[in-house]
Amino acid sequence: RLYHIARFRVTLGFAVAALAFWLARPTWATLGSGAALAAFGEGLRLWAAGYLEKGDEVTCSGPYRLNRHPLYCGTFVIGVGFSVAAASAVVATLVLVYLAIMLPVAIRLEEATLRAAFGEEYERYVRGSLTVPERRFSAARVLGNGEHHALLGFAAALVILGLKVSLGV
Repeated sequence: RLYHIARFRVTLGFAVAALAFWLARPTWATLGSGAALAAFGEGLRLWAAGYLEKGDEVTCSGPYRLNRHPLYCGTFVIGVGFSVAAASAVVATLVLVYLAIMLPVAIRLEEATLRAAFGEEYERYVRGSLTVPERRFSAARVLGNGEHHALLGFAAALVILGLKVSLGV
């Protein structure tokens, strides 16, 4: 059942985003505040992507020492920032309900996948007893993990909201 929900996560996300952009009523002040908050979330995602070796290991360096799901935490913060920027209670409700449903589903599926692939190693990570040498941040990993796509989406969202403010729509 979770798999079926997760399959439509991206498609539904685009639909939610389109509706959220249409309903957004940003001002320069809300755009600035929301952009700052969302930039923090994107920074967290970039930091995490620079350590992550998807599918190859249980990553426990960088932000993964502090949080098992820093990419999803960053996504949540971006969603809150977008909600602030949009200056609409309807948009905030739409975005936050979407995230409240989809992020836990994604997390549960990811954890099941990691348990299946890495077994006891992942369980030790969850318990906080997995120790591996700390690795360095890598911009190549950021690109390899596709985080530049999220960064472009972040920039595009700022441009769209900025155009809405400039054009008064």
